[in-house]
Amino acid sequence: MSSKHIEESVRSGLEVYFKDLGGSEPDRMHDMVVRLVEKPLLEVVMRHADHNQSKAAQWLGLNRNTLRKKLLEHKLIA
Repeated sequence: MSSKHIEESVRSGLEVYFKDLGGSEPDRMHDMVVRLVEKPLLEVVMRHADHNQSKAAQWLGLNRNTLRKKLLEHKLIA
């Protein structure tokens, strides 16, 4: 899947979100989208990096400590 496909998937999901709101106004959408995208991103990258946090952090362009903090926030490690 190219980055364009990912972009289209996000766009499509957001259109469904607005439809499901039924006219209500959204709240704190940026935080919601980041939270919802970040967890599966971390799960997939960690799996492909064989759970090697240093490798995953490098792929994500994050400091290893930042990655560890995010993994803890999403309850992906103990």
